[in-house]
Amino acid sequence: MKIPTGCMFTHIIRGGGRSITYQNAGVDCGFVGALNAGFCNWRIDFSYADTNNRTYRTSRGRTHYECKVDPMRNNGPQKLPHYGKACAHLNVNGARRVVQCHHITK
Repeated sequence: MKIPTGCMFTHIIRGGGRSITYQNAGVDCGFVGALNAGFCNWRIDFSYADTNNRTYRTSRGRTHYECKVDPMRNNGPQKLPHYGKACAHLNVNGARRVVQCHHITK
């Protein structure tokens, strides 16, 4: 799944163990990437899966109908019930464009 040349999808998590104190995901574009028309009808979702890769929680973002070069979303602090992984998903026009995950381990 691709995003325009010159852009990166970033996913930041801060915390310790199963405690997330800060989480953010978004697109950073530079140079040629910053000249594109942007991402239209976009949404960023966060999902959480256990060590067996079973998704147990999804935080669905709001769909933004405007076009934006640098879509971004924060998610609130939380305590995860399981170790596993936390992922951020960028959806554009109803289709998943890119996913970035972090493994949450002891």
